[in-house]
Amino acid sequence: MGKNRLEAFSDGVLAIIITIMVLELKVPHGETLDVLLPLVPTFLSYVLSFVYLGIYWNNHHHMLHVATRVTGPMLWANLHLLFWLSLFPFATGWMGENHFAPMPSALYGLVLLMAAIAYWLLEQAIIASEGAASLLRRAVGRDWKGKLSPLLYGVAIVTTFLAPWIAQAIYVFVAILWLVPDPCIERALHRGEPWP
Repeated sequence: MGKNRLEAFSDGVLAIIITIMVLELKVPHGETLDVLLPLVPTFLSYVLSFVYLGIYWNNHHHMLHVATRVTGPMLWANLHLLFWLSLFPFATGWMGENHFAPMPSALYGLVLLMAAIAYWLLEQAIIASEGAASLLRRAVGRDWKGKLSPLLYGVAIVTTFLAPWIAQAIYVFVAILWLVPDPCIERALHRGEPWP
């Protein structure tokens, strides 16, 4: 299988996930602004999840761009990632409709944690396929954000039962951390230089 087919399949799945998420935003009955107030938590959780899906789509695109071939382990690792991303609509809806209550927020954090682990596994499958001297391996470097994010998700999952607003702040912080992707892959492609 060529990587274009893998990218197209992944893009299609992500588009469906985003579509399902937006369909969860129910139109309120009424024509005044006050009918929108109960929807604010649902809308905020949608925005956060939309940003996360955008981050995954962007980084997934960059990562597959440097892969030269697709292997069986890469296919399974990609499906594993898509599985966890496909749970975003459920976790997002449950958290938003319950106004960021501890248990739904913890489940949301668990989905974020598992998606981060799945992304790392896909990255490692590509590196294993390409070899230790691969462009992706050089581009990723120490990958401090990839190591810090799961740790922060774990802290947020525990914290949500003590101070839910801190957990939400951690989820937002990690999203901001990843919002602007590192230029590591572009730099490695254009200059042949590793990212520190």
